Amino acid sequence: MDKYKKVIEELIQFRNDRDWEQFHDSKNLALAISIEASELNELFLWKKDNETENVKIEKLKEELADVLSFSFLLAEKHNLDVFDIVLEKIKSNAEKYPIDRAKGTAKKYDEL
Repeated sequence: MDKYKKVIEELIQFRNDRDWEQFHDSKNLALAISIEASELNELFLWKKDNETENVKIEKLKEELADVLSFSFLLAEKHNLDVFDIVLEKIKSNAEKYPIDRAKGTAKKYDEL
């Protein structure tokens, strides 16, 4: 938890030092997540299946860090604990995707 708090503090300090909080409303943070996720997807664009695991790790780290940074800032803005909400989502998904029906298939829960 200390590492998480440190990351949040560093993100907020970085943002505040540049007076960017004025731009970090929920809508813009959500849009930033989507845009950065698109940049992450771009690393895999036009790659053949056997090439997708060989992306440049530095670019992968950079784009993933952007997605996570904006996600952390949006969660912090709404006083959400990212660990709690992920654990809640895993629990919810476990109900939608019971092992006996979902194991080994990529079908959506309503198709199981």
